[in-house]
Amino acid sequence: MRFAGKVVAITGGGSGIGKETARRFLAEGAKVALNGRDAGKLDQAARDIDPSGQSVALLAGDIADPATGARLVETAVSRFGGLDVLVNNAGVFNPKPFLELTEADYDWYLDTILKGKFFTAQAAAKAMKDKGGAIVQTGSMWAIQAIGATPSAAYSAANAGVHAMVRNLAIELAPHRIRINAVAPAVVETPVYNTFLSDEQVREVLPTFNAFHPLGRNGQPQDVAEAILFLASDQASWITGTVLPVDGGVTAGRT
Repeated sequence: MRFAGKVVAITGGGSGIGKETARRFLAEGAKVALNGRDAGKLDQAARDIDPSGQSVALLAGDIADPATGARLVETAVSRFGGLDVLVNNAGVFNPKPFLELTEADYDWYLDTILKGKFFTAQAAAKAMKDKGGAIVQTGSMWAIQAIGATPSAAYSAANAGVHAMVRNLAIELAPHRIRINAVAPAVVETPVYNTFLSDEQVREVLPTFNAFHPLGRNGQPQDVAEAILFLASDQASWITGTVLPVDGGVTAGRT
C-alpha cells in the first residue's frame, strides 16, 4: 500500500472527486483529514468511506477563509500526528457569459479557487517543511483551453492562477523536499453540475459532452482520483511543477 502510515488532508471532500480521492487514500493505508463546506454532506461522506470513524477526521468550513485551511492542517496534525499530503480540491463552477459576470461572481471564483488553494497550501507547507511532502491541486482544463459552450472567464482565470502557483511553488518548496503538481480535468460527472442545473437537466445535458472528449466519454471521479494519487505517491518522486491534463484527450485536439 503506497500510503501506509501517511496523513492526507483533502479540501472539497464531501462529494465527487474529493470524496473518491479520500476513499482511494484510505484503501491504500492513509489517514485522512477531510474538509467541505456542508457539515452534513461531510459527515455522510465520512460514514460512507470509513464506517469505523477511526481513519477520518472532519473539518467543516469554507476554504475561501484562510483560517479554514489552517484549521484543516491543525486537525490532521493533532489527530494523526503530522501531514504528508495535501489535496487542494475545493472549487466552484457555474458558467456565465463574461458580460453578465458581477464583482460578486468574480470574488466567488477567486476566493474559493485561488485564495483558498493558496493559503491552504501555505499552511500545509509550513507543516511539511522539515520532513517534505506532496501537494496536489485540482486545476482545470478550462484554464488551458476556452470552451464556447461553457463561458467561464472568471473560473478559468482563477484556475490559471492555480496552474501558475504550481510552477512557482515547485521552485520555492523544492529545497524543503515538498513537491507540488496539479491535475486539470475536463468534464467530470460530479455533483457540481447539480448546483446550477436541475436533476433532469443534468441527465439531459451531461451525456451531450461525451463526444466532446476524443476518448468518447465524460470523466468519472475515479479517473481524476487515480491521477491525484499517482502525483502524491513516491512513484512521482521526480515530478514537480507539472499540470497534468486528465481530460479524455481534449487538450490534444478534436476529432
